[in-house]
Amino acid sequence: MRNRLQPLGVTVRETDCMSGCTRPATLAFRAPGKTAYLFGDITEDDLPGIETFARHYLASADGTFPDARVLGGLRLKAIARIPG
Repeated sequence: MRNRLQPLGVTVRETDCMSGCTRPATLAFRAPGKTAYLFGDITEDDLPGIETFARHYLASADGTFPDARVLGGLRLKAIARIPG
């Protein structure tokens, strides 16, 4: 995933724990002044959706979207949306 997102200007970092134990392989998106998102149960099949979401997230002024469909299949894997 790191190689797919770096050309977009996204920094990918690993962490030991994001308290998603019941939904392993968690992924968070956050940027200063934007809503943050936490997703769980991420698999390799989610990579295209993650890349699409990253593009929309980067283009959004505040990290919010008028329609949750921009999340694609990730909307079913959302654990939290944290206002910026």
